[in-house]
Amino acid sequence: MTTLLDRAWIASHIPHQGSMCLLDAVKEWSDSAITCRASSHSDPANPLRAEGRLGAANGIEYAAQAMAIHGALIAGDDAAPRQGYLTSVRSVSLHVARLDDLPGELDVCAERLSGDSNNILYQFSLSHAGRCLLEGRAAVVLDAAALG
Repeated sequence: MTTLLDRAWIASHIPHQGSMCLLDAVKEWSDSAITCRASSHSDPANPLRAEGRLGAANGIEYAAQAMAIHGALIAGDDAAPRQGYLTSVRSVSLHVARLDDLPGELDVCAERLSGDSNNILYQFSLSHAGRCLLEGRAAVVLDAAALG
């Protein structure tokens, strides 16, 4: 689907609130993938900054939020957002050292590779002006109590 979903919609559908809601909009999504837009990487008040900079590894959190949004869209209801947990990230490649020195917007993409109602495997990437900044895979558990 290509209907633009804005930051207010995002904040109402994921657990991340205030300045921790890092994404500005959903650009497009399907049952298997999502692409979001972000500009918070250049905000000096970004809560992920450390020592005056935003390292590239923080892009994993941007991707995790895109995954959470994707889950909310697939669920298709207005229930309270489920809090998922990243259980692992693998094959992560960082192609830049930092994100905060990039002007304009980032594209945050996540593709669901496999999963069920509780365990999901995503492939993700962040890019800027067509250049890949980081990429990898992440495993997500939606209900940790159900694992035991």
